[in-house]
Amino acid sequence: MNPHKKRREKIYDWMSQENISLVMLEDNEERRNPAIRWLSGQPGDAIIFLSVNRRSLLVPWDINMASMYAEAEVVIPYGEFNREPLKALKGAIERLKIPKGSKIEISGTIPYPRFLKYVEKFTDFDIICRDGGIEEELVKNRAIKDESEIKIYRKLSAMTDDIINLLEKQIYSGKLKTEADIAHFIDYEGRRRGCEGTGFETMAAGPARSFGIHAFPAYTGEAFGGSGLSILDFGLKYGGYTSDVTLTFAREPLSKTQEKMLTLTEKAYKLALSMTRSGEPAKNLGSAVEAYFARYKKNMPHSLGHGIGLNAHEAPSIKNQSDNKWILEPGMIITLEPGLYDPEHGGCRLENDILITESGAEVLTNSRIIRL
Repeated sequence: MNPHKKRREKIYDWMSQENISLVMLEDNEERRNPAIRWLSGQPGDAIIFLSVNRRSLLVPWDINMASMYAEAEVVIPYGEFNREPLKALKGAIERLKIPKGSKIEISGTIPYPRFLKYVEKFTDFDIICRDGGIEEELVKNRAIKDESEIKIYRKLSAMTDDIINLLEKQIYSGKLKTEADIAHFIDYEGRRRGCEGTGFETMAAGPARSFGIHAFPAYTGEAFGGSGLSILDFGLKYGGYTSDVTLTFAREPLSKTQEKMLTLTEKAYKLALSMTRSGEPAKNLGSAVEAYFARYKKNMPHSLGHGIGLNAHEAPSIKNQSDNKWILEPGMIITLEPGLYDPEHGGCRLENDILITESGAEVLTNSRIIRL
């Protein structure tokens, strides 16, 4: 079965349990929703309707793009509804034969004034917009990657590693000298390999700017890879999915503080990786790393990691917070990214992408601390 159809089947089952007859999800410039791509293959700018009788209706802005990428039982250009979501919903109700009195759920991210327009327009139906509804169900399902997604990630990770290896050579030889050189190099090499671009804006921070968790601006024309610590955080986007890795480049002479930061970060990463297994509460990883750093009077000012997928940051969360209820499961792909930062000595971070399997953790990428 087509992977998109398999994913829709899971949502249909949930709809049946929730007594929901129709779900409406929208992706546009105002509110991006990668679930559209997850459910249909359409890259974006579309509305998708899912009916409990297991039929889908895709309403794309660009019908030519949909013909190339999308899969759904029915595809109707948005222009046929005058590019108006209320008219599109009316058309979906008619074409998918949704009976009056049915529950219709729309995304919980929609602004309240717009929700009221749906309520006013469709008085014969029970229009639902809520927390913990369809969006939460999609988050849960997308957190566990299926075989087709894992296959994409293996190829994506190999391309990411290839570029990491090239970067090490180019920076070591002095061919890439500035933060901007590196950011442009990554984008070019990724697109040359068939990537859609970078998964997020590349962050390249030379020794003068690596003290921040996320340097601002993300990259400049300043030198990268000079004496001290430089941080590079990047991801490639392929088939809609993004990788996310962080490398630290360390060049002599280094202070004792910098050497200690590097050693502690590497050991913290190994500690977290040793705990990464199915059944482990995700927050335990973050708690263990924070406790490890605290033994040396150090503080990690950000979460240990996060899930990745069609967005650079997805479920599950790997942060040490009481409300983090995620349990690691086979099929999840997460990042582990311990880091330390000092206003005088700069920063270091080490991040890799990791697949949770039945037998443990599989490290997909080969990010590392590189000594120049």
